[in-house]
Amino acid sequence: MAVVNQKGGVGKTTTAVNLAAGLGFGGLNVLLVDLDPQGNASTAVGGEHRNAEPGTYEVLLDEDSIADHVQLSPEAPNLHVLVATMDLAGAEIELVSVVSRETRLKRAIDEYVSTHDIDYVLIDCPPSLGILTVNAFVAARELLIPIQCEYYALEGLSQLKRSINLVQASINPELELSTVLLTMYDARTRLAADVVEQVREFFPRQTMETIIPRSVRVAEAPSYGQTVLTYQPASAGGEAYLKAAEELALRAVEGD
Repeated sequence: MAVVNQKGGVGKTTTAVNLAAGLGFGGLNVLLVDLDPQGNASTAVGGEHRNAEPGTYEVLLDEDSIADHVQLSPEAPNLHVLVATMDLAGAEIELVSVVSRETRLKRAIDEYVSTHDIDYVLIDCPPSLGILTVNAFVAARELLIPIQCEYYALEGLSQLKRSINLVQASINPELELSTVLLTMYDARTRLAADVVEQVREFFPRQTMETIIPRSVRVAEAPSYGQTVLTYQPASAGGEAYLKAAEELALRAVEGD
């Protein structure tokens, strides 16, 4: 599942890491792939990536095996992370002339899950629609879009859907926009309620019941190298992300 939204500040990375941790706490084996050169997902789950540790860059450019570079996260049981470093920022340019550049991540993930007991692969995408995100689209079966409950919430989604349609038509017909998660909900404002209603109307089947509230604890957790599920699990944000992870797992069971 690729976690994607080219609009910044919507809680994309926060959603990826907390859902990954929540699924891990639920006893599921999870691989978190950090595909964003900023490496925020790596930081949030305690992955070591500040000293040029190999990770996603080497998998994409050198075709290294994920198994050679994956790290065990201290944030949750059964949670493994393939870290991103700033080297990944150059991958957009370096991959231009590479053969089968759109399928490199897919091949690496397929190889890894064929030899390891993995229930979920979550890919944290960069906030753009470049070659890194296309690699995620090709590798994934499903897409999860976090949408913040604020003004311009649906801005840019038409462009994102066009990109999804192109990938479906040309490279990955199995790709499905399966899940929408509402984030940064402020119950004190009428605007937030209006956005929830609008998103549920736009994505009636995909939108999760769980809504993530705006939370100081959620925002603070990454600065401590933690997810909110270990930083402040009893906070409103911690409880909401744990509930969202449970809902995500139940959706998979019901889908089967």
